[in-house]
Amino acid sequence: MMRPARNHPAWWAFLVHRVSGIALALFLPAHFLALGTALEGEARLETFLRWTEQPMVVAGEWILVMLLAAHLAGGLRLLALEFLPWREWQKALAAIAGALALFTGLVFVLAR
Repeated sequence: MMRPARNHPAWWAFLVHRVSGIALALFLPAHFLALGTALEGEARLETFLRWTEQPMVVAGEWILVMLLAAHLAGGLRLLALEFLPWREWQKALAAIAGALALFTGLVFVLAR
């Protein structure tokens, strides 16, 4: 039985893509709950929006943006692997995907 090369960048890119996808799927019920507060009236939505200004919630938003960016970048990397002919430079796609995710997260934090 062959063990995966856990020190290879492609394995880490796979792991980040998989974990970010699972985390985003787990976030969806909370997102729908937040959207549902708008249906309960303006006062309920306003209360919820004030709650989201807490530092831990803001940190969670940043983590969510990082997860979204990592999943997007990993997906783009997979599409490139699937549809482009193999080249040695494609090893760098994992690093580019990570840099894109980090850049997006930093832009989100600085723009807040």
